[in-house]
Amino acid sequence: MSLAVCVSRALAGVSAPEVAVEVHLANGLPAFTLVGLPDTEVKESKERVRAAIVQSGFDFPARRITVNLAPADLPKESGRFDLPIAIALLAADGQLPVAALDAYELAGELGLGGELRPVRGALAMVAAARGSGRSFILPRLSASEAALVQGVQVLAADNLQAVCAHLAGVVRLPVLEADIPPILASAYPDLAEVKGQGLARLALEVAAAGGHNLLMQGPPGTGKSMLAARLPGILPAMNQDEALESAAVQSLASSGFDARSWCVRPFRHPHHTASAVALVGGGSDPRPGEITLAHHGVLFLDELPEFDRKVLEVLREPLETGEIHISRAARQVCFPARFQLLAAMNPCPCGYLGHPRRACRCTPEQVSRYRGKLSGPLLDRFDLMVEVGALTLEELQVLPAAEDSAAVRARVDAARERQWLRQQKCNAALSVTELTSHCCMPIELQQQVQAMLERLDLSARAYFRVLRVARTLADLADSSDVQRQHLLQAIQFRRGLVGSNNK
Repeated sequence: MSLAVCVSRALAGVSAPEVAVEVHLANGLPAFTLVGLPDTEVKESKERVRAAIVQSGFDFPARRITVNLAPADLPKESGRFDLPIAIALLAADGQLPVAALDAYELAGELGLGGELRPVRGALAMVAAARGSGRSFILPRLSASEAALVQGVQVLAADNLQAVCAHLAGVVRLPVLEADIPPILASAYPDLAEVKGQGLARLALEVAAAGGHNLLMQGPPGTGKSMLAARLPGILPAMNQDEALESAAVQSLASSGFDARSWCVRPFRHPHHTASAVALVGGGSDPRPGEITLAHHGVLFLDELPEFDRKVLEVLREPLETGEIHISRAARQVCFPARFQLLAAMNPCPCGYLGHPRRACRCTPEQVSRYRGKLSGPLLDRFDLMVEVGALTLEELQVLPAAEDSAAVRARVDAARERQWLRQQKCNAALSVTELTSHCCMPIELQQQVQAMLERLDLSARAYFRVLRVARTLADLADSSDVQRQHLLQAIQFRRGLVGSNNK
């Protein structure tokens, strides 16, 4: 047999399209030709494959070798094709049974001694292989995360010899079972550690219950970062689909996915010096950015005005659509980005404007310039804005023990359950048509609300965001209809955004 075909996977965003690795051996002077739009890493695989085959005790065919990675118009990157190329080459040379290849997909980078090294995106590749009816052979260090995918048999191998022995029917590779760790309460910091700040705690609870974006403003040291870090701990638990999507995204990152993070909502906290590419993703071989790594989790932007304005403006599209499209000369990919935005800022450059005990040194012009770094369209995408005031040491010492995350999460879960039974989505995701249907109010109340919002000079987008927050407040109160107090409270949460050009 001079032709063998092995199946592997490429990566295109979070998808993993199937790649047929075709190897043909022909008579003639020894040569090794690799085609199919490979990048430099893939082109270098022929040297790794040659050394690994010889060091594993097999014969490297002294013939004209042609390797085709199909489809030819799909870019191929990384060393994940080393293993399927080596296996297809040995099968084409008759050293392995060709028929055995039909039942498997393979991916793995080869060392010169034949050992298998982990590959990026293993979980995403195995998730894409569901429904193919084939098992997936991976390096052991990559197989542990891929085994979390249900419906695909994942086999772990340490080296090329072990894979060949399995395909020859000599020694079977072990089938990895998903080792799903328990979700510990310690995975998230507890809200009980935050004393006082009743209004900010309420805003955090409303944000969790409805999936709303939240902006906190206050002097340094008032607990804004503490509150932000505790938001994931009061969010509803991830379901299996959300956990798989989040894990697949994490597996695409350079650091890979840690199985201990299964079902733990991501909390991404990029520094304010982050570039637009770091935030949204990109590169010649597009990688996910912070907004994608926060998929089904929380993106926390501390010191919001310190971010470059152009960097912040790229958030506007994914906040509306839940995805980010990245176009490069050779590749176009789409990454999911359905995250909850949480941001914090100081009231002025020095941070002490309005502080009861510290004097602000900033001029009105400096304060205006500082707040002007945030555009009106960006601020318009926050549903809630809350002031986090300074507390004295005496107040902190006498304040009673605060409510813990478990108690708050119980109310959030109940509110989310009401939303799911009513509309199968959280309130923040309601369209204008759905909002009109699920946010019923008497005509008189609608007119009063519209009059108040007109006096506050809010945009149409802001009006509907107020209605979504009011619907969430009603759900937390177990009210089937939106009442006047819910609307007034939602408007109060919105008032902090007035004066920042919400047109």
